[in-house]
Amino acid sequence: MTAEAPTLRRTPLRDRHVALGARLVGFGGWEMPLQYSGIIDEHHAVRRAAGLFDLSHMGEIWVTGPGAAEGLAAALVTDPTRLAVGRAHYSMIAAPDGGIIDDLIVYRLGADRFLVVPNASNAERVAEELEPRLQGFEAVMDDASAGTALVAIQGPLARGILAPLTDVDLAALKYYAIAEGEAAGAQALVARTGYTGEDGFELFLGPDDATAVWDRLLAAGAAEGLVPAGLGARDTLRLEAGMPLYGNELGPDATPMEAGLDRLVKFEKAGDFVGRAALEAARDAGPRKRLVGLRLRGRGIARHGYPVHLSGEPASVGEVTSGTLSPTLGEAIAMAYVPVSASAPGTMLEVGVRATRVPAEVVSLPFYKRPP
Repeated sequence: MTAEAPTLRRTPLRDRHVALGARLVGFGGWEMPLQYSGIIDEHHAVRRAAGLFDLSHMGEIWVTGPGAAEGLAAALVTDPTRLAVGRAHYSMIAAPDGGIIDDLIVYRLGADRFLVVPNASNAERVAEELEPRLQGFEAVMDDASAGTALVAIQGPLARGILAPLTDVDLAALKYYAIAEGEAAGAQALVARTGYTGEDGFELFLGPDDATAVWDRLLAAGAAEGLVPAGLGARDTLRLEAGMPLYGNELGPDATPMEAGLDRLVKFEKAGDFVGRAALEAARDAGPRKRLVGLRLRGRGIARHGYPVHLSGEPASVGEVTSGTLSPTLGEAIAMAYVPVSASAPGTMLEVGVRATRVPAEVVSLPFYKRPP
């Protein structure tokens, strides 16, 4: 007798995705749109105009109270006490051994009010980790994931499409900033953040408002080239932008230093934080491997899990974490962990693509950077 597959959770926009002809797949325990018209078309729309994403599978955890800032500083590798009200920063929650439990964004909405946004697959784990870490501080944690929808509009025309529909001054809203206001007829938190390498905004909403907001945004942006975009385009966009994905570039077997994100770890902050001793030891010892960008110089596409070799050597020295044929650049790109000795830009390596070794050059990240 075979076990039944777990039931996938659905976002408030699931019916809209079906009506738009989306191909739905399981992701992080959720039924999510992989693509609508096609990954490449959606990718190009985001780079050239704008794309609309349903990100309601992401977690939303509120931490409030007089000790919220200090509690989060003890729980995370960054220092939320230094965040100005209305700003956000990229952060990580580490295990005691220094491994990465998740990467997340921390928003400060008030002196004693923070919003922590973890990845969908890790939302419950992050909540479970945060709660005991906040004990001893005057802080209360509220996992609001089930009661929050999240819609993102991303691309060079995103601001122009959203601006007439919101009372938030988008021109004054800085990158990695957040404001409360009305957007597309609903009360929302409007953040200038995203995961595509383009300018854009993420709207945190009540689930009952999600459908109307989605419809208004699509209608408002149709003439400008706005299209619904799925997880497939989101992945190719973030890879071009050199943004790591948990489960690929990030995980319990990697430290922030190895991932090239040592800047996140604020050893200088007051007080202890979970993972400090292990991360100090990792910093002092130096990384054993490093995450790098690769451009393939032969025919073939590198995929997650493909081996990386030193030229002419039989044994692999690393592994591709993410790879694709870049729609923007028109060439195969990848990220991979390799030994530090083979991580300098210009180093020639080989990626095992089926039975073939394809030459690959180590390059600096990101592969793509939006025009100023």
